[in-house]
Amino acid sequence: MRDVALSVYVAVVAARLGLSWLNLRHLTRRGHEVPAELRGEVDAEKLRKMSDYTAERARFGLVHAVASALVTGAFLFGGGLGAYDRWVQSLSGSFVGSGVLFVVGLLVAGAVLEVPFQLYGDFRIEQRHGFNRQTAGLWWSDWLKSTALSLVLTGLLAAGALALVRAAPGTWWLWVTALVAGVGLLMNFLSPYVIEPLFNKMEPLEVSGLSEGIRAMTEKAGVHLGRVLKVDASRRSSHSNAYFTGLGRVKRVVLFDTLLSQMSHAQILAVLAHELGHWKKHHVLVRMLVMLALLVGAAYLAFTLVPSPAVPGLVGLSAASFPSRVVVLMVAASSLSFPLTPLFSAWSRRDEREADRFAVDLHGHAGDLADALAKLGTENLSNLHPHPLYAKFYYSHPPLVERIGTLRALV
Repeated sequence: MRDVALSVYVAVVAARLGLSWLNLRHLTRRGHEVPAELRGEVDAEKLRKMSDYTAERARFGLVHAVASALVTGAFLFGGGLGAYDRWVQSLSGSFVGSGVLFVVGLLVAGAVLEVPFQLYGDFRIEQRHGFNRQTAGLWWSDWLKSTALSLVLTGLLAAGALALVRAAPGTWWLWVTALVAGVGLLMNFLSPYVIEPLFNKMEPLEVSGLSEGIRAMTEKAGVHLGRVLKVDASRRSSHSNAYFTGLGRVKRVVLFDTLLSQMSHAQILAVLAHELGHWKKHHVLVRMLVMLALLVGAAYLAFTLVPSPAVPGLVGLSAASFPSRVVVLMVAASSLSFPLTPLFSAWSRRDEREADRFAVDLHGHAGDLADALAKLGTENLSNLHPHPLYAKFYYSHPPLVERIGTLRALV
């Protein structure tokens, strides 16, 4: 069983690396071509910057992916999981206590191992291409806060889930599903009020004409709008974004200050009209329901498979604790579900096209959204030439050039 599992793991890793390599090679061959849809916005110098940035991120991504695959593979199939499991069990004989230690220890190890890659990405690549604006002190402050939050929240969730497994051995999959779904909804609600202010300063948007335009547009769409906020994203990066938050009927708008400096009011309204489309077309609700269904299925499969001796056998172990069995199943599920990746990506791209059409109908000017997307793409140095197969697998949005071309055909 171990040899079969290792072969599947290696095959999936190779497929992922192969797709990334195809994408990089495609950019190398086509990166000098300015697409017809962007000839007014992109000159030769801008195209060079976009291609250089994308290529450097892609090469670094390949190195990161190889390192991650080697470490994960060695840990799983080289005896690391078994040794770690035995060590944790020696520290605590409690089912819940040892399980929480197991989960928290893996999180700490993962966070620490990622630090060199994150530092290089932010302070070498992002800085070299003019995006990074954060100091080392701010970076470490963010890292400590985010890591501490992750450890506390995940540790509490693991403790609750393991307590349910112990208390309801015959039905724990149902109660754990309810716990995870409930915590997810709660975090969705609390994050804008509790989590995000820990990292960014948010203040009411006071831009004459824009705030009124946003409220008029959301009212026209039948969405109840709460606060319109500006966030000081420029402290960390010059990348730009805008989004809606909130569960239920009342939504909040959050605009990056970088977006406000890069786009006209009409372009910002077009971007927000697209985001409104996701709410009005129920994309967010449907996605949450699908995720809930997948969570139920995953929990039931775990309930069914965890007791099987075949599970630790997948990584060459004869015995393993409950949390280590769950880890094995999670990695197996990730590998086996890889062929489904393009299906979920296609679903997401369909939703994005539908939201674009809604935005055009609501805002009334397809050109504004096309210009806004062109601005986002050029300012963020997006890839104008993704490999078609890579895009089918991983792109949650239609490729930028295709999307702009579709919109400009409506003008």
